[in-house]
Amino acid sequence: MRELGERGSVAAVARAMHITPSAVSQQLNTLQRAARVPLTERRGRRLALTGAGRALAAAAVEVMTALDRAARAVGDHLDAPDDPVRVAAFHSAGLTWFAPLIIRLAEIGGPPVRCADEDVAHADFPALVGDYDLVVAHRLAYSPPWPADRLTVIPLIEEPLYVAMSAEHPLAGRESLAAADVAGWPWISVHEGFPLEGVLAAIAASAGRPLEIRHRINEFTVAASVVAAGEVLALLPGRTTTPDARLALRPLAGIPAARHIDVLARPETLHRAAVRTVLDTLRAIAA
Repeated sequence: MRELGERGSVAAVARAMHITPSAVSQQLNTLQRAARVPLTERRGRRLALTGAGRALAAAAVEVMTALDRAARAVGDHLDAPDDPVRVAAFHSAGLTWFAPLIIRLAEIGGPPVRCADEDVAHADFPALVGDYDLVVAHRLAYSPPWPADRLTVIPLIEEPLYVAMSAEHPLAGRESLAAADVAGWPWISVHEGFPLEGVLAAIAASAGRPLEIRHRINEFTVAASVVAAGEVLALLPGRTTTPDARLALRPLAGIPAARHIDVLARPETLHRAAVRTVLDTLRAIAA
């Protein structure tokens, strides 16, 4: 039930749990027979949770956490310091922190780490905790919070977002910029549904005019190279952008332009000593 609520389909649950879809359906039917109200319903071609199903799936978090604690009494696998730890991060976080994380863990004799880059929309980060032990995610200050009822959220940093332009750009000589200053220039945006898009919408609203979105590029290093070569502007993070003499970064006045970078994990995952070591090392590097 928990996996169905997070993954959205019986087929996805079957892949994640390494069993057949029919086995998933049989277990859901067994659970349904023990319940007094419907736990699932058909929505088009998909099987979705009802309100009661969502409540039961939420309770599964506590059940899994309790089972994980119980496992500590019959084995010491949770305390094994050399268990591999799977870490996912969006591109700029991976570019900034993966290499130092691997090096630092090797220096301290920490657990092996398996890194992966995951460039997903804001709403899709929570689902990654089913496939990774730690997920480095980002959201804007006014984005919806992460679903803390089924996740543990560990804040890493709050990172300012700056307007990036070529060092030769007419705006590069200013110390800070207002929405009216930047609204008339062409922009690079991220793809729809990804973090940072909301800041561009706020700039357009403040300036009272739509922005000309000339390119849509998610990868900041690619966006930076395009910015450095021409007249377009982009939003780039202040702490995880690779320094480049061809670029000028300027703060945006009057508009909250920052993102929260957090680590997401399933609550029971943090009972593993190896995961805690990797998390503590990542927090130290980010600090």
